[in-house]
Amino acid sequence: MQVKYTLPILAAAGFLFAAYTVVNSNKPVPVAPAVAPPSSAPFKVFIAGAGIVEPKSQNIDIGTPLSGIVKTVAVKVGDKVNAGAPLFYLDDRDTRAELAVKRADLAKARADVAIEKASLADARSLNNLAEAVTDRRAISSEELLKRRNAVMIGIAKLDSANALVQQAEAAVADTKTTLTLLVIKAPIDGEVLQVNVRPGEFAQAGVLNTPLLMLGNLDQLHVRVDIDENDAWRFNKNSKAVAFLRGNANFSADLSLAYVEPYVVPKKSLTGDSTERVDTRVLQALYSFEPSQLPIYTGQQMDVFIEAPDDGGSPL
Repeated sequence: MQVKYTLPILAAAGFLFAAYTVVNSNKPVPVAPAVAPPSSAPFKVFIAGAGIVEPKSQNIDIGTPLSGIVKTVAVKVGDKVNAGAPLFYLDDRDTRAELAVKRADLAKARADVAIEKASLADARSLNNLAEAVTDRRAISSEELLKRRNAVMIGIAKLDSANALVQQAEAAVADTKTTLTLLVIKAPIDGEVLQVNVRPGEFAQAGVLNTPLLMLGNLDQLHVRVDIDENDAWRFNKNSKAVAFLRGNANFSADLSLAYVEPYVVPKKSLTGDSTERVDTRVLQALYSFEPSQLPIYTGQQMDVFIEAPDDGGSPL
C-alpha cells in the first residue's frame, strides 16, 4: 500500500516545487540604487555635454627625435619642471666618441692651413726675389713664370685648406647637435603627468600609442566639452556653464569659456548609453576653472551643462 502511493506523492511534490521555482524566477529583479545621484542641470533650457579635464597647455606627449637606449630618467610623476629642464637622457657614448674623431679631424685641418700658409709665404718670397731682379738675363722667363704659378697654386691650396676647416667645423657642430638631441628637455613650464620609460629601455622615435612621458601646465585647468552637432546651433559663447564632478554632484564649478575649436570632429568620448551614436560629430568648447574649486585630476570626466535660450537660440 505504501509503495502504491509513494510515486504519486513524489510526482505531486515535484510539480509543486517546479511551480514554486517558476513563479519566483519570474519576479522582476530589483534595480540597484545608483552609487551617486546623477547631476541635474541648474538651467531651465540647457545643452548637456560630457567634459574631460585637461591642463591649460593640453596634454603634451613627450617624444624623442632620435631612437636609443635610455640612460637616465631625470624626473618622476608629479615633479614640476621649467622649460628647458632635462627630462631623460639617451645613451650618448657612440656620439661622444664620434665627436672626438671629428675634433681630431678639425685639428688636422687647422694644421694643414698653417702648413699651406707657410708654403704660400715661401712661394711669395721666392717670387718677390725673382721679380726684384732688374736684369732679365739673370733669370729665365720660364723660371719667373714657374714662381708666379707657385704663388697662385699656394693661394688655391690655402683656400682648399680653409674650406676643409669649415667642413670639419660643420661636422663638429653637427655631432654637438646630435648630443643635444639625446637630452630630451621640457618644452614648457609644467608638471610631469606620466612617465612611461625606464633606464635601459629602448626609446623609439616617432608617434607612439603610449607616450614616453606626458607633461602639462596645471596652473589652470580646462574642461573640453563635446557638444553634439545637433545642438551646435543652440550653443552660445556668452551663455553660462556649470560643471559637476562625476561621482559627487555636490562638487561643481562655474566655467569661463576659454575658446571654441571651430572644426567639428568625430566623437571620441563615449558614455555607454544604449541610444548613443558612435558616428556623431561634436563641436568642442574649452572652459577654464580654478583647480582649487574641485578635488579633480586631469583626465577625469565631468558633467557639463550650458544654458541655452528658450526662444530658439541665436547663432554662435
